[in-house]
Amino acid sequence: MTSSDPFRYTVVFLHVVEAGSFTLAAEKLNMSKSGVAKSISRLETRLGVRLFNRTTRRLSLTDEGQAYSKGCSRALAELENAQLEVSTRKIAPSGKLRVDMPVVFGKRWVLPILLNIVEKYPELELDVSLTDRRINLIDEGVDLVIRIGQLHESATLIARPLGMQKSVVCASPQYLKRFCYPRVINDLMKHQCITFGNGGRTLPWYFLDEKGNSKAIQVQGRISSNHSETILDAALHGHGIVLLSDWLVSKYFQNGQLVRLLPEVQTQGFPIHAVWPQNRHLSPKVRVVVDALADIFISQIPWSEPNN
Repeated sequence: MTSSDPFRYTVVFLHVVEAGSFTLAAEKLNMSKSGVAKSISRLETRLGVRLFNRTTRRLSLTDEGQAYSKGCSRALAELENAQLEVSTRKIAPSGKLRVDMPVVFGKRWVLPILLNIVEKYPELELDVSLTDRRINLIDEGVDLVIRIGQLHESATLIARPLGMQKSVVCASPQYLKRFCYPRVINDLMKHQCITFGNGGRTLPWYFLDEKGNSKAIQVQGRISSNHSETILDAALHGHGIVLLSDWLVSKYFQNGQLVRLLPEVQTQGFPIHAVWPQNRHLSPKVRVVVDALADIFISQIPWSEPNN
């Protein structure tokens, strides 16, 4: 410890707390007992508080000492994590990586990125599951999940935002030739709408008013499905108007197979996250995937429409 080290007394303090005595701390630090005592005294003077209660038989922390000890421990943990984070970046990803993701979004947008990563790192093995149910990562031994929608707070999980999923109202040109364009939201109730439903129950479409409050519209139609790709196929064949995710329909705007409707209307958005179990540091195999997803989904937004 040099004289220019602003934390030299704090290091001595933490050793005393861990050892429980000046004598044992002095042995670990290769210092004299009096040197340890002087360091603690100078730290107390600098802080303006007493850190230890000292008797001939017992050494204990004061309330201020306990608070300072906890704060120092948190700071050290952050420093250790920072060091581990930097060092693990140098390690090539290897071993089996288990990833779970939503069926359609995962297959269309996440899987190509994963396959590129596997090709780049030959020591990495990939185990992919596609499901729309919310699994328990820890119980099922999954390293990483991609989730769309609001997350529940959890002390055992870490999440990194990957952007937003937005809904878009659209229909095929052939449908719009047969029926007039909807001009306002309420016009949708006069149209054939292809709805998302299950067990005979169809879900309403949600929009946002001028204040950002959610507003439900109960649309009707002859076709309903519990699968977004089925709804998309029906729309492409001219069977009605749909409300679908931007990442699912954007390419069909570009090639003219679908026309965007009510562009001024605000629809609900849902956050996209990468989620993994809480650890002391992020493993290289998870890090490389999360970084790649964030780089593409946030920086480039691959499904965005031109000139957006």
